[in-house]
Amino acid sequence: QVQLVESGGGLVQPGGSLRLSCAASKSIVSMYTMGWYRQAPGKQRELVAQIISGGRTNYADSVKGRFTISRDNTKNTVYLQMNSLKPEDTAVYYCNAIPVFGTSSWGQGTQVTVSS
Repeated sequence: QVQLVESGGGLVQPGGSLRLSCAASKSIVSMYTMGWYRQAPGKQRELVAQIISGGRTNYADSVKGRFTISRDNTKNTVYLQMNSLKPEDTAVYYCNAIPVFGTSSWGQGTQVTVSS
């Protein structure tokens, strides 16, 4: 199982930007999908963005046009660039990896707070 460590969260004003990073303990080339999820207080964890083997990406409707997921296979790292942040983007953001075979892995999460 791969270990995932998120970083880059913090407090930002509405309209601001943050870039989250997810560093994996081993090669992500073999992963079927790498993704970012988020969970706000009192709500279920939801998919934010994912990148699938081959490069295809999926985004939640609420973040389309504002967030961009990318990967750097040489650094075993996945990024989430978040622009035009809104208060409703406030949540704990989790990185997820799903291998072709085996079980998925989760990071410990990083807090993103959007507030003035």
